[in-house]
Amino acid sequence: MAVKVYGPDYASPKRVLVCLIEKGVEFETVPIDLFKGEHKAPEFLKLQPFGSVPVIQDGDYTLFESRAIIRYYAEKYKHQGTDLLGKTIEERGLVEQWLEVEAQSFHPPIFDLVLKIVFGPFLGLTPDPKLFKESEDKLCVVLDIYEERLSKSKYLAGDFVSLADLSHLPFTQYLVGKMGKEYLIRDRKNVSAWWDDISSRPSWKKVLELWPGLY
Repeated sequence: MAVKVYGPDYASPKRVLVCLIEKGVEFETVPIDLFKGEHKAPEFLKLQPFGSVPVIQDGDYTLFESRAIIRYYAEKYKHQGTDLLGKTIEERGLVEQWLEVEAQSFHPPIFDLVLKIVFGPFLGLTPDPKLFKESEDKLCVVLDIYEERLSKSKYLAGDFVSLADLSHLPFTQYLVGKMGKEYLIRDRKNVSAWWDDISSRPSWKKVLELWPGLY
């Protein structure tokens, strides 16, 4: 039975999609229109009580929160497809470390920029250049740390691609696409090489081709 992934047109569900493709797991997608409020429908709230995407249904098993989902599938299918967790407990520790960095340090400022720049017009938000600058400055601090880290290893957790790298794909794609801020990546040699590497993976190209969203 194929896994069901809800909300494929949005960024966070794309973390799940790229992971499933890397692992060679069969899935189908279920569109959810956030602008029409479908995420607040009673039937959807039975699956995700906080009313956000993604959610997966795997037979009788339901799981939400994108990073929890990708951890689950990377572990469940550890010996199938791309190994995204590392081969030793030490490598796994580094994967978890940098996945937490993505969630706690990288995601907040880039999400804030995406919300205001990409979705702001749909939500009737008034642009505030000062707030844009504050979020961009916070993001630059993180990217500078990445630049140093990536001068020592090809990927964030070491010399193997992992969940920590893939988790950056959906929102960074906004940065280099719709938001027109690719210079934040290109101004950093090691970050730029890393981005070119992970964003050129066939799995991510397939995600963008089939579910382009607002990129």
